[in-house]
Amino acid sequence: MLIYRMLYDFHTHTFYSDGVLSPTELVRRAAVKNYVAIGITDHAGIGSMERIIKEVSADCELARSHWNILAMPGIELTHVPPDTIDELAKKAKNLGAWLVVVHGETPTEPVEEGTNLAAVKSSYVDILAHPGHITTEAARLAARNGVFLEITTRRGHCTANPHVAEIAVKTGAMLLLNTDSHTEDDLLSEQLAKQTLTQAGISPRKFKSILELNPLKLLQRVRRIV
Repeated sequence: MLIYRMLYDFHTHTFYSDGVLSPTELVRRAAVKNYVAIGITDHAGIGSMERIIKEVSADCELARSHWNILAMPGIELTHVPPDTIDELAKKAKNLGAWLVVVHGETPTEPVEEGTNLAAVKSSYVDILAHPGHITTEAARLAARNGVFLEITTRRGHCTANPHVAEIAVKTGAMLLLNTDSHTEDDLLSEQLAKQTLTQAGISPRKFKSILELNPLKLLQRVRRIV
């Protein structure tokens, strides 16, 4: 029995940061795997942001014009000082990013404390990625401000999924399932989606919201600004 018939993934990486494929190759491989939409969100800071957004935007535009997949240029603000996140996210949107992801406070990396809170306060941030140390306060702000919290399939980061899911349920924060893909083998499948959500302690009755309804909410927001 199918969990859902459409695959959405808003957090992936190419060789513009630490992935291995070009943007067009990643999009093509996602299309073959029945993706409906994919966000290309390479790691960046203030120095590389403009170049990455420009080049990925061109690749995504080409892919959209030839293949039946919504390829979206974005950026993942990674290990930037928390008090710069709002300004950098605004700049990314002005440069043409459809999606702004912030690299959250994960147990596996030394992300500066305060990053999660700064991200969910920003009106320019769409997704807080793998926010393993998310607090109730930050999750409540995410719910209020419409910032999506990520449940991730990524090794290491995924160990905190149960905590993220529990906090989101308590606060009403919206969840998305993303892969944080770096290679073709990381891309999403129905089986991987079910396995990841189940291991996070998420009830099957909530699958539809995370896998279909919340992605559509994010896409509606994207379409309003592009």
